[in-house]
Amino acid sequence: MESNNSKQNTRQKGKESETLAIKYLEEKGFIIIKQNFTFGRIGEIDIVAEDGATLVFVEVKSTKTTLYGNPLEYITPKKQANLRRVAEGYLYVNKINDKPCRFDVITIDYTKKEPEILHLIQAM
Repeated sequence: MESNNSKQNTRQKGKESETLAIKYLEEKGFIIIKQNFTFGRIGEIDIVAEDGATLVFVEVKSTKTTLYGNPLEYITPKKQANLRRVAEGYLYVNKINDKPCRFDVITIDYTKKEPEILHLIQAM
């Protein structure tokens, strides 16, 4: 069973990674629309942004160890399906039906001397 302290550390690491990802995206010219959009009990999208005319749903994954594999491996088919459902919820709630959309993934590898960011465009 995971302790409260462990959950808090994981949540804080996630928040730090999202902040780093937002800074990276803004430097690339993205406009951040929303952070941590939740749709019911289905799930959450870490970042919603605009890249020009395209609405981009961004999933952020990070790792501080290689023991559990590559952060990309954490985005299972089930997770991808949930992300799609949450994105559909975002479009529905915001009455968006005529805008091109895509899914990007940002991974942050903290095992290096400096955090290494990998940005996969149209990852799903």
